[in-house]
Order: sequence, then C-alpha cells, then structure tokens
Amino acid sequence: MTTSDPTSSPRPFRFAAGGEGNRDEGGARKFVALAQRAEEYGFDTFAIPDHLENQVGPLAALGALSQATSTIRLATTTLAAGLRHPVVLAKEATTIDVLSKGRLELGIGASWLREDFDAAGIWFGTPGERLAQVDEALTILDVLMRGQECTFHGKYYDVEKVVGAPRPRQGPRPPIMVGAGGPRMLAMAAKHADIISVATGSTPDGRLRLSDMTIEKTIERVDVIRQAAGDRFEDIELNWTIATILVTDDRVSTAEMVLSAIDSGFPPNLAKDAELTVDDILSSPYIMLGSFEEIAEQIRTVRERTTMSYVGVFPTQMDAFAPVIPLLREGER
Repeated sequence: MTTSDPTSSPRPFRFAAGGEGNRDEGGARKFVALAQRAEEYGFDTFAIPDHLENQVGPLAALGALSQATSTIRLATTTLAAGLRHPVVLAKEATTIDVLSKGRLELGIGASWLREDFDAAGIWFGTPGERLAQVDEALTILDVLMRGQECTFHGKYYDVEKVVGAPRPRQGPRPPIMVGAGGPRMLAMAAKHADIISVATGSTPDGRLRLSDMTIEKTIERVDVIRQAAGDRFEDIELNWTIATILVTDDRVSTAEMVLSAIDSGFPPNLAKDAELTVDDILSSPYIMLGSFEEIAEQIRTVRERTTMSYVGVFPTQMDAFAPVIPLLREGER
C-alpha cells in the first residue's frame, strides 16, 4: 500500500461547497444566496449536482452564478455523461467560462442514478457501457473546450469537423473533474482528468459501500490512480467530499454514536459491507469529528497519507466547516 512521498511538498488545500447535498428546496433566489455565502466563507469553489429531481438545472444555474458571484470558482459535481452530448456540453461549458471570467471547473461522471434515465426514457446501459461512453465524451470535450476542431468516430458519438466555440477564458481549457470510485472508473479518470473526485464505491442498487470510507481503502483507490496515471499523477488534483461533520469535544464518544447509528441502519443509502471500529471512524476521510482544531488536524493527516487536498462539503454543513478553513489556510503560509 503506497502513501504520499514525505519528501515532496503537499499540494495546497482547496475547499468546495455543494455537490449531492445541494437541492433547490428554497427556490432559485435562496440557491444564489447559498453560493454567495460560500464565497463569503472563503470556499474556493461552489458546485452543483446533476439530477432530474427537485433542483436547479446545473448549467443554467452556473450561468446565473457567474454574474451573482465574483471570485468563487463554479463547478458541476458531476454531470451525467449519458444525459448530455459532449458537443453541446462543450459549447455550454466554454460559454460559462467566458461569462465567469475563467472560473469554471467542469465535473462529469458515468451516470450512476438509473432512476433519472428511466424517468426520462433515456438509455442507461451497463456499467461497462457507461464507462466507455464517458471515456469517449471526455476525449471530445478535451478537444472542443480548447477551441480546436474535433473529428471523432466512436461507438457512442460520431463527430465530424466541429470547431469548439466560444474559446474559453482559461487556457488551454477549463479543468475537467471526473468523479470515480471503482477501479475501472478511477483508471479511466487518470487518463483524462485534471481533478479526480475520489468517491466511495457503490453496490448495484446504488448504495455506498461502508468499507470504502476507511482511510486504508481510500489509499488503495489513490494507488489505482497513481498506477494508471504514471508520470502525470503529480499533475492531478485529488478531491473528496466529507459526508458527515460533527463538532464535538469528545471524539471517541461521538465515533461510538456514529457506529451505533450505522448498526441500526442509518443512513439507509449505506451498504453495511464491513464491520468498522471506532478507530476506522476517527481516521476516515469521509467522517470528521471533534473540535475545529481536531477536524483540521484530521484533514491534514488525510492529505499526508493520501495526497488528497481538495476538500468538499455539502451545503448543509458549510456553516459547521467554515471555521476550519482559516485553520488549514494558516498552515499553508
């Protein structure tokens, strides 16, 4: 099992708010206010997910946020490749990059939520087919988002002499982020992505694997990326999203409470495929417990052991995490 090289300088921390916990329950105006608050807190990025349920449309929302915010970067986490043709997506993405003056991070993935596709009557495919589809989509996006001409003939897309327009503000193109949990998806992301969101794996019915939340399993997923990326590994920024933040003055008792909740079947979208210990909870990258200082130290340890440095939190936990940001930034000076 490989860990980070202690002789190399760690990549600076970055912080993102948003993602799967971001729902439009309070209307579009409340959504804009949420992004503005993230900017005030000092988050580097505000991210929007891509589902057909009750939430804003991610690309239209980013267009609005490009005008409603001024410094925070704007991201998708992550667009479902099967719902969006890469030629059309490239044009929308570079337009947002121009409108935001170069603040876009385009996140895309292999479309895991079958219910969206079934409801819309769109072909979903097997995991292998979806992986191959996003592989083709990323190849096309890489060319078009540079403002270049693309000709591509694959199984899922057939593109003939399309020129990417408008040219993006960022050069050579906006960064591409790929969310991945399984080994094949991680290896494919290592080929294309500038940023990889290291997610937990999931069961065929869409539940998250409890075993993947340990620091040991996370290191294994990073090693898959390292081996697949080869020489370009040092150029890839690694992201993860914290699932739970509990501010407490008793980490051990709180970890025991978390284990008790898991044993009782909460949350229901978690597949209990392993027996975790208190130490597993206390060292997990995905569960942060303790005082603000203890949480900051836990995140530093995660970066040291995994090289992951781009920290994501859900909007519901922005307030709890905000005091940790200056503690981690102080250590970078």
